[in-house]
This record gives sequence, structure tokens and C-alpha cells, in this order.
Amino acid sequence: MKLSILMPVYNEQATLASAIKEVLNVSFPCEFELVIVDDGSTDGTRELYPLIAHDPRVSVHMHDRNQGKGAAIRTAADLATGDYVIMCDADLEYDPGDIPCLLAPVLAGDAEVVYGTRSFGAHNSYSLLYVLGNKGVTMCANVMFNCYISDLETCFKLVPTALYREMNISETGFGMEAEVTGKLLKRGVRPYEVPISYKARSREAGKKLTWRDGVEAVWILTKIRLSRRGRPTPA
Repeated sequence: MKLSILMPVYNEQATLASAIKEVLNVSFPCEFELVIVDDGSTDGTRELYPLIAHDPRVSVHMHDRNQGKGAAIRTAADLATGDYVIMCDADLEYDPGDIPCLLAPVLAGDAEVVYGTRSFGAHNSYSLLYVLGNKGVTMCANVMFNCYISDLETCFKLVPTALYREMNISETGFGMEAEVTGKLLKRGVRPYEVPISYKARSREAGKKLTWRDGVEAVWILTKIRLSRRGRPTPA
């Protein structure tokens, strides 16, 4: 098994070097690669790549202009050579050291798709509204698809590469998180969930999500739920 870690980057000069180092220092139970897609950074991030992305396990690809997280992930997924893909942001909110915990159920044959689910508390969440928005969007998915997942918006989604490409994720922004989950649930795929650590950053530190992204996520889920595509084949 080979794992492709997909890292979208947009104006992450302050954290990129540490994020790459943390990924490369993890003792993964399988072969892996780190596929970085810079989505049109303008803050000096691009000047860092010649200094920090020299490891043969790392490949860097550039978008000429900012297109959105979903677009960057789509490019990275198309370039991935692994059997599985997982997203890992460059902002250090997530700990790459948790990724082996997501791999364990797959390697044991207990799961095909695994989500890393976050718990929120005063020490790791910068905004009540952000947490309530995440829980609200997740609840909408549970009601629409008659399931129970804990964290729709988690970045850590471990999915077989072939399945990810087959879903043809088209959302170019943060809405891709809802699209991935919605299309999985529409297919009857229920993610296996494992707990992960999380450290949210504030708006001042570069947090990019807004309330509009939550509204968009609900709209995306609704469209997928009402679509006839992606329904599980009757037994």
C-alpha cells in the first residue's frame, strides 16, 4: 500500500516549513508521498520551496492563480500515485502524527474510508460560532442521509484514490469537504471514524473559513441528496 498526502497551500509562509517537516518525520506503516499544490500564493510562500521541498518523497506543483482549496486538492489527487489519498493542510491545525491512526483500520481490513474526527473545547477552538456551524452542517448531513457522522468538515479524510477520482469532486473552494462527504454518503459509504487532535487558529492568524462556507455546505449537501446520481445499487 502507498499513501498520497495531499497538501493544498495558499499564503502559508509562516507554517509551511514546519508542516512539511512534521509530515516527513512521521513513521508511517507504509510507503508515502507528499503532493503539494501551491494555489497561487502571493505572500512569499513560493520562495520557500527550493529550500524545503528537496526530499524525493515531496513533489511541488503550482497554480498560476488562486482557484480555491478544492481546486488544489483536485490537482493533487490527479497527480497522486498512491493507493489512498488523505488531505493535510499546511496551517498546523492538524497533527500529521495522527494519520497512522487512520491507516490502522484500513490495514486491518476493517474499513475502506476513514475520517479523523475532532473534539472541540476551550483550548482548541477559537470561536463558538465556528464550532456550532460545524456541528450544524454535520447534523444536516446526518438528517439528509439517515446516518451518524461526527465531523463532516474534518480535513483528515482517508479515501481510496480510485474512489476519490470516481466521485469527480468539482467544488473549487471549501465546499469540497461537503461534496466529498455527501457523495460518499449518497453511495452508502459510512466512514469509519477515529479521534484526532486539533488546534484551531484564529481569524487573525489566518483562518479562512467564514459563515458563508457553512451555508454553501448545506446547499451542496442538499443538491447531492436530491440528485439521482451516486445512489447505491440495490441488492
